[in-house]
Amino acid sequence: MLGSNHRLLPIISLLLAATLWGLVWYPLRLLDEQGIGGLWASLVSYTAALMLGSVWLWRSGRAWRNNGALMALMAIAVGWCNVSFVLAVIDGNVVRVLLLFYLSPLWALILGWLLLGEHPGRQGLAVFALAVGGGVTMLWDPQIGLPWPRDQADWLAVSSGLSFAFSNVLVRKLHAVTVRDKAAADWLGVAMVAAVWIVLSGEPLPQAQGTVWLGAVMLGWLGFSIMTVSVIYGVTHMPVHRSAVILLFELVVGSVSALLLTDEQVMAREWLGGALIVLAGYLAAHAQVRNTS
Repeated sequence: MLGSNHRLLPIISLLLAATLWGLVWYPLRLLDEQGIGGLWASLVSYTAALMLGSVWLWRSGRAWRNNGALMALMAIAVGWCNVSFVLAVIDGNVVRVLLLFYLSPLWALILGWLLLGEHPGRQGLAVFALAVGGGVTMLWDPQIGLPWPRDQADWLAVSSGLSFAFSNVLVRKLHAVTVRDKAAADWLGVAMVAAVWIVLSGEPLPQAQGTVWLGAVMLGWLGFSIMTVSVIYGVTHMPVHRSAVILLFELVVGSVSALLLTDEQVMAREWLGGALIVLAGYLAAHAQVRNTS
């Protein structure tokens, strides 16, 4: 029973993270409507998460001494990934942003292959192609055109997906570092990137009500902290090309949540793409259980 739980826990962890990431757009949109934009929401929420993990950060000195460069790269990559994605979703066309961000499984496969030597094999490549095909089927809109970056929001989305894949490769590479140490480093990275971005852009302090600020803090405590730990744990215990496929489940959750919480309609094409992603996620999870049994 213990061995079975050990094999399933990374899968459950990634599915939890994908589910929460597929839902987080809604509270972020509410915060933006109430005056706290993407930069300040990122700073406040991740600083709140860092407060929870302050003891972890304090005790992570050995990890930083032994792996300082990789830890710093990971923190910066995660910081850029999160902040740029939030800004891209707020300022750009959501469909284009998602299409460009979800090139991240491609980057994950390439980087994992080159930097970690994790060859996906024929079956892994087939599952990868199935997942990406599902994502394109789900999100493709002929009126938008080819998913090639054409403005700042598009480039932010591409860079977010690339940094997400790169950070996951570093998470995997830092296998000797605990999940707690990596989580605290990630929260610090996002808060620092957001703070520097605010200073460089001259973003003024939002004039929002106290309850709205409290909402941003709670999002960090109940949302981003859980999401970060879940992603790190899952990626640490699973090859990056396989975890990237399972994380695509976020697209399914995002579409369903948009159907329930907005006036948007989910078309048959999107249901088909979602089904392909779910199938690919099942095959990746099945391969993970089989290979660790």
